Amino acid sequence: MALIEHTKKGLYCPIAKVYIDPWGKVDNALITHGHSDHARWGHKYYVCADTSVNILKHRLGHDINIRGYAFGDGLTVNGVKFTFHPAGHITGSAQIRAEYQGEVWVATGDYKTEDDGLCTPYEVVKCDHFITECTFGLPVYRWQPQEEVFNEIRKWWSDNAAQNKTSIITAYSLGKAQRIINSVGTDIGPIYTHSAIQKMNDVYRASGIDLPPTTQMNKNSDPNQLKKALVITPSSAINTPWMKPIKNYSLGIASGWMAIRAHRKRRGADRGFILSDHCDWDGLNESIKATGANHIYPTHGNTVTFSKWLNEQGYNARPIETEYGDEVDDDGESQG
Repeated sequence: MALIEHTKKGLYCPIAKVYIDPWGKVDNALITHGHSDHARWGHKYYVCADTSVNILKHRLGHDINIRGYAFGDGLTVNGVKFTFHPAGHITGSAQIRAEYQGEVWVATGDYKTEDDGLCTPYEVVKCDHFITECTFGLPVYRWQPQEEVFNEIRKWWSDNAAQNKTSIITAYSLGKAQRIINSVGTDIGPIYTHSAIQKMNDVYRASGIDLPPTTQMNKNSDPNQLKKALVITPSSAINTPWMKPIKNYSLGIASGWMAIRAHRKRRGADRGFILSDHCDWDGLNESIKATGANHIYPTHGNTVTFSKWLNEQGYNARPIETEYGDEVDDDGESQG
């Protein structure tokens, strides 16, 4: 019997009778992070990293039964020791380490190895079995240093502001939006946000994370102030009445998918900024090697192709079919 198994409700540890990021309703759920494909409503008891507690309460309801543990800490159930370790994906994101009788498994959830300056940086966790995402598990996906991307965003915003043109950029309401806000600053102009992002900003600030000032945009926002503003929104709000105060704009998308030009064209953007909260091809391969694990289980992404590559490199790799994926907006658009 494997320490962690794939079941119809999710990844399951039968010895401890607990699930990791289950997609079916269960009694005991260990949660890697707050994105909706990993943290679902309806479980009886939630356990997560302590920096994720407020995020999960905001998204799933303040009445959920939840407990948080500091990174490096955790709980032991029926002899299985579970600990939480930084995943570097978004604030509160964790890898979950499970150890039993000397055997160690690690479930990553989602992760990235580049320190974004906002969430706790990724930590290598040595193990025997490694369950890894591979959202961008193809060689075409290689990220440039993030500071270069933020310089591109700032220049695009500055050029638009000089023409009294609003800069609109789409990003996840949890994670990427705050990463952009934290990195571009407000020297060029004010930052306005969609209500979903502003509410998440409030959760961050209430948790002690200091973000630059932002203003929630609504139908009464002053069009003159918006002329030099950066507006950050989920893609689901584009071409809706919410945009009525904006008279002239340029649309940008911040996503790892922008590495493929066809994605930008399909979404009708003026600019695509290659910015992801996931590992690129090199990050995945380097992370897997660093764990020392021989048994690798790719999930959500190019799992079959990536598993074939890993097997060719000498690993024992087998894809696991899950319901995880890139979190999507209400319109179904994935932003990576």
